[in-house]
Amino acid sequence: MRRIICLLFLIPFFGLGHFQQKDSIQLQYDSDSKLETRSFEQDLTEKYQGDEFDYEIKTGESQNLLLRFLRWLFNGLGDIFGFDVSPETLKVIQYFIYVLMGLLVIYLLARFLTNERFNSIFTKKATSILDVDLSEQHIESLDLDTLLRDALGQKDYRLAVRYQFLKVLKRLSQKELIEWHFEKTNADYQKELKENKLKTKFKEVSYLYEHIWYGEKAINSSQYKQTDDRFNALNILIPQ
Repeated sequence: MRRIICLLFLIPFFGLGHFQQKDSIQLQYDSDSKLETRSFEQDLTEKYQGDEFDYEIKTGESQNLLLRFLRWLFNGLGDIFGFDVSPETLKVIQYFIYVLMGLLVIYLLARFLTNERFNSIFTKKATSILDVDLSEQHIESLDLDTLLRDALGQKDYRLAVRYQFLKVLKRLSQKELIEWHFEKTNADYQKELKENKLKTKFKEVSYLYEHIWYGEKAINSSQYKQTDDRFNALNILIPQ
């Protein structure tokens, strides 16, 4: 009985050995073929240069709009002038533009929070100890004749032109030809004038005033005399 049990226990091991010998594959070695040694071409690095072989460059939709524009711009300039801009340089330029945009936003926000008029951001603001703050008082309450004499006494002809123009606005307001407000523009006043000849002359003097005052154009006594004649021609057209 014990022999039968031992035989039954050893049968699977004999079968496993039989199958292993049957599944084994005899490898054959090729000793007749000759091996050929190959080397890379010397100009391999030059042959595979360019953006199409640089897998670190993002192209297409993976780039933002600014970077794509910079790449297009500098590629065009490079084709014309014969230079190439590396991706690292483009990144530096991109970040520099972001910094400038951020500073501009901060500047505009600061102007807005301080209640600065938007058009004054892009125009030069002249300063003078004789100048007046029209936002704090009505133009009809100003003694512009005295201010004009003081400006002429100091030979500040540019400031004298400003007071000349304010005198025109004051007279037009007193005659109810315009409704004066310190935030209105000269174009607004021009639209309020009904008489065509007066409107045309006012437009001419307004342009002259803006060119001298906001353009910070320095004028001498001779030039002021010519400007004064223009103001006198306008004042004649204003009803007494």
